[in-house]
Amino acid sequence: MSREFDKRIDAIAAVAESLLAGGLKGVEKESLRVDAAGELSQSPHPRALGSALTNRYITTDFSEALLEFITPAYSSTWETLRFLCDIHQFSYERLEDDLLWTASMPCRIPSDLGIPLARYGKSNVGQMKTAYRRGLGHRYGRPMQTIAGVHFNYSLPPHFWPAYRDILEDGQTESLFRSAHYLGLVRNFRRFGWLVLYLFGASPAMCKSFKGSEGSTMPELNPATWYEPFGTSLRMSDLGYSNQNQSRINISLNSLEDYIDDLGEAIMTPEPAYAGIGVKVDGVYQQLSANRLQIENEYYSPIRPKRVAKSGERPTAALRRGGIEYVEIRSLDISIDDPAGINQNTMRFMEAFLIYCLIEDSPLFDDQSLEETKWNQTATAKQGRDPEFRLRREGGTVTLTSWASEILGKVLTIAGLIDRAEGGDSYAESVRLMRSIVDDPDLTPSARLLNELRETNAGFCEFILSVARGHRDYFASITPLLDERREQFETEVLQSLNRQAEIEASDQLSFDEYLSTYYRSG
Repeated sequence: MSREFDKRIDAIAAVAESLLAGGLKGVEKESLRVDAAGELSQSPHPRALGSALTNRYITTDFSEALLEFITPAYSSTWETLRFLCDIHQFSYERLEDDLLWTASMPCRIPSDLGIPLARYGKSNVGQMKTAYRRGLGHRYGRPMQTIAGVHFNYSLPPHFWPAYRDILEDGQTESLFRSAHYLGLVRNFRRFGWLVLYLFGASPAMCKSFKGSEGSTMPELNPATWYEPFGTSLRMSDLGYSNQNQSRINISLNSLEDYIDDLGEAIMTPEPAYAGIGVKVDGVYQQLSANRLQIENEYYSPIRPKRVAKSGERPTAALRRGGIEYVEIRSLDISIDDPAGINQNTMRFMEAFLIYCLIEDSPLFDDQSLEETKWNQTATAKQGRDPEFRLRREGGTVTLTSWASEILGKVLTIAGLIDRAEGGDSYAESVRLMRSIVDDPDLTPSARLLNELRETNAGFCEFILSVARGHRDYFASITPLLDERREQFETEVLQSLNRQAEIEASDQLSFDEYLSTYYRSG
């Protein structure tokens, strides 16, 4: 792989260093809403934050208590982070006594049905979103859906694609070329994504309420906390999203057509394990269907190829229409150290790393190589800091340190090109910081969290609650929102409520008819 990478990066540098600079970066950050005592909030989504169905910046995910903050995509990491901080500040002014949970693994949570589903109003689209979540609860359990994360959305700058196509002397249309190489990025992210879990995983421990006091085979850190001694991201392990229910679903990443077709087949294929749940029971949809997937978004992957969909358009239909427009990285844990859950160093490193994944040679997956990537992710999530840990690579094994060092050397080359185009040394510095974390596992967020828990002798929830109070106080203490930004958010609140009312007033079909039409549209 190295020779191919070197040839491509040299050609890019010869054309223009600026080819790699200016890609668009956006963030979607989830946070549980908790009460002052650190218990999952049971109150409805605050009306002061607008409509969860239609607000472009503030919505909910699985639960009424699981907020999701969404930034626009900016070319500057600082602009993205500033917008995310502004959403936090605006929201905290309207949360009354509630706090935002500052970890990926949840607070003290009630039993399954005590976790309230997100509600989006009486429109067909709103009912569909709630019914889909009810189905997720039946299939995977509601507690798993309270795990939160940070999604990083990225697209290379538009001027990169025609230049790169010329460098590779590829005769495909730009849309086909772009999609093929984004899929190469996706495959390589699956190959190398264990590095993200090691560097940014911040969920090696969890409250016992997540599994129950007798419900885990993990060691006990203290009477309130389960943990993995060398864990990095329990969120991304088989405990969380990479669970056994989903591991049986294989979606090809070798071509966009195969990816779309495989998702479509999973949506239409009956799953006997879900048939017993029923679909419409006593007039209430318990799930949207009894098939392997209810909709495309149910398929969990650390990375998704995406295109902005038109109103009412399914994700796969959008991809079929225009190809891949950007990628969504879903494997970042919430950073407990950062009030907004992420910082610029993380975004800069992720940008350079994703470009590396695109430029590096990306062979198609066969069964063995795909199985290796799955094993490496789960194993790194649960034991990535173990000095004896070894990753699987092309039928052999390798230490995490040696493979990570090889990757980081190439990522540093990319970071240097971005820095020369933008001025400064911030991208290269972010890579050097990650190299120090590879050299010393005690510097990882996961190790630092476990050390804090040991030193304070605090339970997981007790410690995270103290951090959440500190982050709330931080947002209360910083410079007030600019009038222009405050007006932007307030206008969106009002307009989102109006948009929801308009959608509800315009429905002409029954929900049964709407759902049937939706599935036919794929």
